Order: sequence, then C-alpha cells, then structure tokens
Amino acid sequence: MAKIQLGIAGASGYGGQELLRLAVRHDDIEIAVAMSSAGNNETQELPALKNLWNGRIEPFSIEKLIAKSEVVFLGLPDGISAELAPKLVKNERKVFDLSGAFRLRDKELRKQWYPKSPSLPAITTYGLPEWNREDLSTANLVACAGCYPTAAILALKPLVKAGLLVDKTDIYIDAKSGVSGAGKKPSERTHFSEVHGSIAAYGIFSHRHAAEIEQELQRPVTFVPHLVPLDRGILETIYTRVKPGTTDDTIREALDVYQKSPFVRLTGNTPPEIKHVVHTNFCDIGWILDDTRLVLVACIDNLVKGAAGQALQSFNIAHDLEESKGLL
Repeated sequence: MAKIQLGIAGASGYGGQELLRLAVRHDDIEIAVAMSSAGNNETQELPALKNLWNGRIEPFSIEKLIAKSEVVFLGLPDGISAELAPKLVKNERKVFDLSGAFRLRDKELRKQWYPKSPSLPAITTYGLPEWNREDLSTANLVACAGCYPTAAILALKPLVKAGLLVDKTDIYIDAKSGVSGAGKKPSERTHFSEVHGSIAAYGIFSHRHAAEIEQELQRPVTFVPHLVPLDRGILETIYTRVKPGTTDDTIREALDVYQKSPFVRLTGNTPPEIKHVVHTNFCDIGWILDDTRLVLVACIDNLVKGAAGQALQSFNIAHDLEESKGLL
C-alpha cells in the first residue's frame, strides 16, 4: 500500500517537532514536506531529530504544501491557521489543525476568542478521538482538542453523561502546565529566571480553553491554569460534587467507557503523576470520593496527548489504521 504523503506546517515549533518525531516512525506515512511557519523564509535543521530524520525544514509555501501533500498537519498560531486551513480544504486536502482556530462551534464564542475564524470549513470535527471517532473519517478539517481541555473533558465527560454530578454544581479545574505549553516563541513570562522556583496562576476567568471545556461538557466550569517550572506535562485537579448514593464503583463504571480506548488509563484511588505520562500519548485519570465530594486528577503530556499525539491518533482513526500506530 502506498504511503500517505504528509505535509507539516509549523514543523519547527514544539508541537511541530513532536509531530515529526512521531510521524517519521509511522509505517504508513511519508513526510512529503516539513515547513516553518508562514513568514519564515529560512531553511532549518532540527538537531534534536538528527537520528530519526535527515530532512530539513523548508520555508513556508502553501502552493508547495498543496502540491506535495495529501494530508496536512498545521502546527501554527491560531490566526495563521484560520487563514490557511480553508484554502487547504478548498484544495481537497484533509487538515489536522493543532491550533484553537476552529474548535469552538458557536459563532459568537469564536468571535470572542478566535476573531480571525468567522466561519468553519464544511465538515469540521472536534478532534478528541475518544468521543468523536465516528466523525473523523468524513471530516475535511479536524480541529484537534486543546491540551488543558483534553485532560478535563476525558476526566469529566463520562460522569456528566452518566448524570452523576449534582445539578448546577460547581466544577473547579485547577490545572498546571509545563512551559512548553506556551509555545516556542520566548517571552518574559516563559524566561527561565521568571519560571524557575515559582508557580503562577494566569488567565483567571479569561482563558479561552474554558469555553472549549464548557462546549464539550455543556456545563459551566471555573478553570484556573498555572504555569509550573517543568518543560512539559499537565496535571489537573478537579473538584466537584456527585449525587447522594454515588459510590466508588459508580465512578469506575462511568469511567469504564474508556475500556476500549488504548490511551486512557484509570489509576483508581491512586492519583496519577506527570512523570507517568511524559513523552507518551496516555491520559491517566484517578479519583477520590468522600461522600458527595469528588476529586479527579488527570495527567497528560501537553505536547503528545495534548497536541501532536492526539493529532496522529485522529489521523490513524480517520484512515482506518490501528489507533495506536506510531504512538506506542
């Protein structure tokens, strides 16, 4: 069987490099072209991948991306993806977008959080494979789920679907992420001297991932992200209340919806840790129940399950390949 010709735009960023690292080991993929972000006209090498891939990052060209690729992964800023993805879809290229440009289905919410994305290309699917796998094969554009939302939705959605949470109860999501979640472009906030030895809350009541989580859960949440001095990884501690009579077994039964999901692991009453999931596509979920008080803990690698790995997992499902191919 001929290999699928894959193009990656934004291959020099953290998410793009992770995509390359995974894709070059995938038996059904050939890297047709790997490009930098739009506006970058330099040819680059990636020393971190020199033992896996001997190619070079080319200057961005949408014409070349269309000409050489069957499938395109976009690891670009939201505004650039908002401009490029519709053009790629129009040229019959299947697109997996790692940005947030097309994740929100509500037009007014997109206007608020992603103003450069006024409309969605025809047949756009939200890319959280555990919950949207049926739609991946027919989608023209897969808007891969965000890193923070991935952990939160995977932990909470089974309980919401099972009706276990108290009606109108508060859901508090205390989320902590490594610095790579802020992207490769340096800033004062991500400077070593600012991050080392500190933890900082940010985006309180103003982080766009809250809208994404609420969209998928159909429930309001209080979402507070924190920057921690790690290079990668996300840990979310989630506080809420369940209905009286809910037991530990009830929680496990609801989460057993993931029995056939190769990348969700339940740790029971042992809270998972970031070190158990870094450099993998796993989401580990644990919980502690005390009467009606429930604490969930979910961990992922923000660059793999929160970005590149999730995109490749969706790619596999969309092309009727083994879901875990290239990811284990």
